[in-house]
Amino acid sequence: MAVTGIVMLLFIIAHMLGNLKIFFGLESFNAYSEHLRAIGAEIVGESGVLWILRVVLVASVVLHIAAATSLARKAHRARPVQYYNKGVREGSYAARTMRWGGVIIALFIVWHILDLTTGTVNPLGQTQDVYSKLIASFDRWYVSIFYILAVVVLGLHIAHGLWSSIQTLGGNSAVRQNSLKAMSFAVAGVTTVGFLVVPLSVMFGLVR
Repeated sequence: MAVTGIVMLLFIIAHMLGNLKIFFGLESFNAYSEHLRAIGAEIVGESGVLWILRVVLVASVVLHIAAATSLARKAHRARPVQYYNKGVREGSYAARTMRWGGVIIALFIVWHILDLTTGTVNPLGQTQDVYSKLIASFDRWYVSIFYILAVVVLGLHIAHGLWSSIQTLGGNSAVRQNSLKAMSFAVAGVTTVGFLVVPLSVMFGLVR
């Protein structure tokens, strides 16, 4: 679960940085999109590298969900009887957030693909003008609100997930605990802001 989470986090950070190119204008953003499709075209054909990345990401998502389900079942088997004390326990909020947050993120991924990858639910359809397609998508207030909600949930997911991954992979220690936790929240915060700034800029007319 930790390894697949880190794979997806690396993609998320790269995706966020790519999204920010929208502030350089239509030509720059569309050129960036075209460059992604052209990477490795001589070897695996146009969009070949993109499809390889998509397969890796889909596999990571499936394995991540499978690992989460397996861990939840093991935890339930280890403690089939609920604790007598119903008060809030350390880690319980984070655990609940990860569960319903994962569902929201999964639903968002499906919508995001249908909207900006296949163009199925996008007002501009399958046009190669990715810049205009992105603007058209966020011009719909309900899409922007859903995107903002999903990004906030993603930030919470990253904050707890990265911290858990560091511990799982043996990178934690009593001496570095606070600094590593701060780093996890910093990565989550920067990623959240980096994604949010795009739909908000479209909604308030800063990017057209």
